[in-house]
Amino acid sequence: MTGLQIRLLAIIALAIGAFFLFDLDQWLTLERFKTEYARLIGYRDAHPVLATLAFAGIYIAVTGLSLPGATVLTLAGGALFGLVWGTLIVSFASSIGATLAFLTARFLFRDAVKSRFGDRLAAIDAGLAKDGPYYLFSLRLVPLFPFFVINLAMGLTEIRTFTFYWVSQLGMLAGTIVYVNAGTQLARIDSLSGILSPPLVGAFVLLGLFPLAARKFVETFPR
Repeated sequence: MTGLQIRLLAIIALAIGAFFLFDLDQWLTLERFKTEYARLIGYRDAHPVLATLAFAGIYIAVTGLSLPGATVLTLAGGALFGLVWGTLIVSFASSIGATLAFLTARFLFRDAVKSRFGDRLAAIDAGLAKDGPYYLFSLRLVPLFPFFVINLAMGLTEIRTFTFYWVSQLGMLAGTIVYVNAGTQLARIDSLSGILSPPLVGAFVLLGLFPLAARKFVETFPR
């Protein structure tokens, strides 16, 4: 590792360590948000621009550092800003944060992984060069795969940063709308597990598989 990589890794480790050392994760729970909801609404009404920027900044930091709490923040976006503005803010903040995590993994670990698993990584890169956007779009749609794992794993490949960004924003949009909309009905939510019903998860899975299936069909269709 270079000196710059070591310093960046140290800063990230300190930030993550401070997050848990000072129990900041307790602020990103559904119960705590519901408790502080009235106060947050008052602050939003008094300082709408600052509240928006602060919320977006916190969301970007949480997703960029791959910290727990993005789901609660997505619900908070709906509860604080409504469906339209909440979706807009969360969509951009989550995509920017994901891209930061992607770039961090690429900068810190790509060379090390390539030197050790060069042949295997080359095969993955070859597949992504052909189906990368479709594959990433499918992963983003299927809620069974943790988004932070996708961010870090994709950083180890050669997929272009801009492609990662726009495909991620488009692929995460459906799930974002579902959670932001749920956040607009915050009083009815008792747990995070009840937001995605089995039929809805199944629909996302089918929707996620559709781009790859359609591409394969087009490739095998006689011309």
